[in-house]
Amino acid sequence: MQERIVLLGGFGQLGSLIQETVPAKVKLFTFNSKDFDICNLAQHQSVYKDLAPTTIINAAAYTQVDNAESEQERAFKVNAQGPAMLAEACPKDCRIIHFSTDFVFGGLQQTAYKPEDVTAPASIYGASKLAGEETLMVLRPESTIIRTAWLYSAEGHNFVNTMLKLMAERDELSIVNDQFGTPTSARTLAEVVWRFVANRELKGIYHWTDQGEASWYDFAVEIQRQALELGLLSKKISLRAISTQEYPTPAQRPEFSVLDKTATYEAINFEGQKWQDELKKVLMLKL
Repeated sequence: MQERIVLLGGFGQLGSLIQETVPAKVKLFTFNSKDFDICNLAQHQSVYKDLAPTTIINAAAYTQVDNAESEQERAFKVNAQGPAMLAEACPKDCRIIHFSTDFVFGGLQQTAYKPEDVTAPASIYGASKLAGEETLMVLRPESTIIRTAWLYSAEGHNFVNTMLKLMAERDELSIVNDQFGTPTSARTLAEVVWRFVANRELKGIYHWTDQGEASWYDFAVEIQRQALELGLLSKKISLRAISTQEYPTPAQRPEFSVLDKTATYEAINFEGQKWQDELKKVLMLKL
């Protein structure tokens, strides 16, 4: 049976790479926020009736972490009500693959978070994504949810591209050094998605990031080191490690949100590579 897949949020950072890595035998129907309103139940019903998908990949989300603190209604509408409508309209035999975030955890743990660990989001964004998870697990318990973190790619708005721009413009940058997680290449996550698509028996919540852990300061240092080595930057600038208190933001970030991927490794027979190696692959795309 040929997989017929509807991809929502298909032109975002992750969605674009899901498109680029689509297997040859998959028929992919891609929608973005301009032509598909995830909060419109009638549109869900119409599209799924016309296309008869075997899997729906939901990469659509409200991801403005700080703005969510003042746009709570919008964040919950997209991140919680949207998945609820998706679950309601999804054909009976159609599978849902949905993405969530390390922000569903409180960040006070000192060991990597497992999928079954207690959630305690400290931000509106995290709470809205958790609500989306819970809704899907109630309405469509056979769904697959992939939590990820610190996502970046060669294109779009992300930490890597922001750092490269600022490093080229300034002589010094201050970077938070007491929040720890794992940088994750969107290209690798896209490859992981297709491994999940290939195994319809996998359901429930899984974690995926690249290997290792870092602070935002560690991440910035490595970005600069590799960019200088590749010739993407012409000068080395001073990077100053600061605390979260020295860089206040509207939304509270987890202090520690490294995700345990053991169950995912076993489920898809793939462990990926160190985040530093994946970063190099992405930076080389800019040459």
